[in-house]
Amino acid sequence: MSKNKAVYTHGPIGRTMLKNGLAMLAGTIAICGYNIVDTYFVGQLGTIPLAAMGFTFPVIMLLGCIFHGIANGVMAPTAQLLGNNKHSNAARVVTSGFLITMVFSIALASVGILCNDYVFIKLGAAGETLEQVKGYMNIWYIGCFTASLGGLANSLLVGAGSPKVSGFMMMTGMLINAVLDPIFIFGWCGIAPMGIKGAALATVISQFISAAVNICFVYFKHRLITFEIIPWRVMKTAAWQITRYAIPNSISMMMMPIGSALVVKMTSFFGDAAVAASAAAGRLEVVAFLFPMALGITLMPTVGQNFGAKLYSRIRECHRFAMGFAFIFLLLMGLLFYILAPWAATKFSPEPEVQKIMIQALRIIPWGLWGVEIHRFSGFFYTGCDRPVVTAYLNIYRIFVLMVPLAYLGCKTGCVEGIFAGRFAADVIAGATGFIISRIMVRRLPKDGAPKPVPKKSKNKYLSYIWEDIF
Repeated sequence: MSKNKAVYTHGPIGRTMLKNGLAMLAGTIAICGYNIVDTYFVGQLGTIPLAAMGFTFPVIMLLGCIFHGIANGVMAPTAQLLGNNKHSNAARVVTSGFLITMVFSIALASVGILCNDYVFIKLGAAGETLEQVKGYMNIWYIGCFTASLGGLANSLLVGAGSPKVSGFMMMTGMLINAVLDPIFIFGWCGIAPMGIKGAALATVISQFISAAVNICFVYFKHRLITFEIIPWRVMKTAAWQITRYAIPNSISMMMMPIGSALVVKMTSFFGDAAVAASAAAGRLEVVAFLFPMALGITLMPTVGQNFGAKLYSRIRECHRFAMGFAFIFLLLMGLLFYILAPWAATKFSPEPEVQKIMIQALRIIPWGLWGVEIHRFSGFFYTGCDRPVVTAYLNIYRIFVLMVPLAYLGCKTGCVEGIFAGRFAADVIAGATGFIISRIMVRRLPKDGAPKPVPKKSKNKYLSYIWEDIF
């Protein structure tokens, strides 16, 4: 592949998106596989280790979202520059992105280790559960560095047009993790059993291997890392481009783990069984997103490259296809979860109380998963169309206006099912809102080849900035 070729600007939109989605399917299976494999093996240790995994999930998700937000902040302008055939500028942006990611990962890991007790006590962990949480996270933080760089390289491979390579390496990392998990957790092959700490160590090792290979592909295949001395003026411009996308994307993605942490806190009022069941159900729900997530991974670079190439009609086609696919596919997955909930619960915990709550979660929340994905896709369209701050607006709205208040109202009913119902309602409303406003935005894009669109001014000066970003 020519290093300057914008691969997402050619071919029929539907066929191109499905082909790229299939190429990334192995990667999304790997994302699910990490969680499911860890949950399965840790679940064999009993309720306390499984509950400990549940407490770690919001924090891991929070840090992962920060790194993923930075990765999107690098990938979005890179995709636009590649669409505009400016490869040398894209390489400077990517190199700056790696430096920013290294600094952030080291800083956040250090803070995380120092604040372990405070954070998880506030989340409701105590006693033996707290000790197991700390043991897991202390090891996990060590892998922050390679996980963040590997994630960035993985996103860049997708943005540059190599989804097959990206998906293959994600799957390879997951398989390595699956092999190492029982070895470290249960003490196979002469290694002392480490329990839940073994799951963390397996993850760190597999992510290190994946990161090393991904970075090599970014450099040798796409030449998107430069070792030339970049003038400060150029570096500052590249850093500003990244920051402009990374900050709203990071804020946007941080909303979900913060909201999840608050929901976990509410769920903990109903006991460790409720936390364990919710954690296991949440990891299983990811299975529903396997192909939509694969489609979504290439959605932002597809929109970004076409926006950079001023092919706005392809963005409108992309919106119609992506939203329709997400709605139909995930509605069918909700039905499948409802039917298979009892079978799935027995596979992930031997304890009747955990099984009972898990079945309830899997029969309520998945009916709204189409809203989650449409809401997420909406943010991708805004970021790809050079309006990254709207992704933050959308997620603040979903988490703090809808999910947390509705889950709290559900908690006040005195049963954990109320929390699940609040999640479902929030997802449906957020998805409908995201679809409507993103559809208005893409329909207002100009004809192909026209200059970058200028948002219309609001008559209300207090709403002017938000109005301009959204519409």
